[in-house]
Amino acid sequence: MSIIVKDLSYVYSPNSPFMYKALEKVSFNIDDGEWAFIVGHTGSGKSTLIQHFNGLIPIQEGSININGAELSSKDTNLKQLRASVGMVFQYPEYQLFAETVEKDIAFGPTNLKLDQEEITRRVKDSMQLVGLDYEEFRLRSPFELSGGQKRRVAIAGVLALKPTILILDEPTAGLDPNGKREVLKFLKSLNESGMTIITVSHDMDDVANYATRVIVIDNGTIRFNGKPVDFFDSKIDLNSLGLELPKAKKLEQLLNQKGINIDLGITYDSAIKAIRDRIKWETYRLDNIIL
Repeated sequence: MSIIVKDLSYVYSPNSPFMYKALEKVSFNIDDGEWAFIVGHTGSGKSTLIQHFNGLIPIQEGSININGAELSSKDTNLKQLRASVGMVFQYPEYQLFAETVEKDIAFGPTNLKLDQEEITRRVKDSMQLVGLDYEEFRLRSPFELSGGQKRRVAIAGVLALKPTILILDEPTAGLDPNGKREVLKFLKSLNESGMTIITVSHDMDDVANYATRVIVIDNGTIRFNGKPVDFFDSKIDLNSLGLELPKAKKLEQLLNQKGINIDLGITYDSAIKAIRDRIKWETYRLDNIIL
């Protein structure tokens, strides 16, 4: 089991007029190798939740166990935890600062006081993971790159710490379609290689196309925890959560309203396959009627 969250609660400014309960009795598990999406309306508690996972927010009540380590324990080494649980904040490229891509990515491993050979190896490996050629990009200024390339450099800096779990808060926010595709492509490759990924997102098409698990938070509580297909087929009112159906489900509803009953699934691929199969069937049926 990769992550076990049990009865996690958190209150901002307790015992004051500004007291606000951000999380209340939150419990769920995320298995090794999953790509879990955490979704919910703005202010639902998503960011508060993920900042618990590497100790940025201390546990007030409840427990979190990550790969056998209990985060509430005084014996937990936060430095080691933050190396194994990589956190990528929204717009991580705003944190780029070095004069070259290589130096920026090497910052974390350097702080771990690794030898230069190991630092260089980690920089090369992490750049390869995010799809950036080492020789082509290592001496370039990160500030001269495209939005998608900057995002990849920032994530490579986290990957250089060799995390087993990668947590990303809206990783495609502000990117153009091409940059978004680039980021999702290499995140998928990381997940397929065995890395556990947790993504906070508002994009239901990303949830439909990439998630193995979706966790829905509403006002600090869990509303749903399970497979994306079950979530989108549930009776939960997405509008009340500030969420929308994926495009495949929207199209399915429109077709059903026109009297065309068809199950398009939840992804682009499933929708295209269903439409092609329906066209083949209708063509076959018409041919047999004519004959």
